[in-house]
Amino acid sequence: MRRALLLSGLWVLLIQLSGCIAVGGTSNQPTRGQELIDLKAALDRGAITQAEYDSTKAQIVNRR
Repeated sequence: MRRALLLSGLWVLLIQLSGCIAVGGTSNQPTRGQELIDLKAALDRGAITQAEYDSTKAQIVNRR
């Protein structure tokens, strides 16, 4: 019984960790579009000023 419980716990842990592994060389870096969406949301929430928004947006758009 104890061994079955341990194995099932390990199985659940492996399943959870499998979502953290990048497959096929993909990365967890946000896209430029997602960065702009997040930036606009921060502006709308009042977390950043219009000047900070404009400056950061320009950096994101002009980044290669």
